[in-house]
Amino acid sequence: MRLKSNRGFSLLELMITMLILLIMAGVTFIAMGPVIKQNDVTNAYDTTLEVIRTYRNAAITRSRRYMITFTPAVGATPATMTVQWLGVGVPVNPPPVTVATYTLPTDIQFAVLPGFPTAVASVPDGFGAGAVPIDFDQFVPPGGLNYVMFMPDGSSQDTLGNWNSGIVYMTRATDLWSGRAVTVFGPTGRIRGWRLNNVGGVATWGQQ
Repeated sequence: MRLKSNRGFSLLELMITMLILLIMAGVTFIAMGPVIKQNDVTNAYDTTLEVIRTYRNAAITRSRRYMITFTPAVGATPATMTVQWLGVGVPVNPPPVTVATYTLPTDIQFAVLPGFPTAVASVPDGFGAGAVPIDFDQFVPPGGLNYVMFMPDGSSQDTLGNWNSGIVYMTRATDLWSGRAVTVFGPTGRIRGWRLNNVGGVATWGQQ
């Protein structure tokens, strides 16, 4: 006869153990949901900021023009940033050469949401009115360009030689406080990152 202390687990005991493990896994998944979403916002912002800074520096160190084109998400296609360098030729410039394409997390878009500040004094660096997600060529009619182009002197210009200042917003749909933004000041190429904060119940952009 087998000793009682050597017998295995009963089916009921195994089912109870599995149920407890499943409950713990579910609670953990629910608790981690906001963290995962926050990571997506942070990754999108960090990637955007790093791409802009990297290719401004590359324009200076390599004496090249680098253009970064921002493309919003369309349907199941995520938002992207396409980097190209532009050579100089006489009498016609050669076509741009694509260097890299960067993709944002699928739940993050280049977009603006109701509730974003709209007054000139409250939008990042006073660029735009918080209504256009990709808004470069500020103060140059008609404005609203979807690209920034860095020159060998570090400045940002458009293809006509105007200073190209502007802003790009990124956010998760319906999540106001996930708002992030990056601004570029054309004459100097200065780059700033921004985060939307809840300050006493008022949506306020703060520089990161």
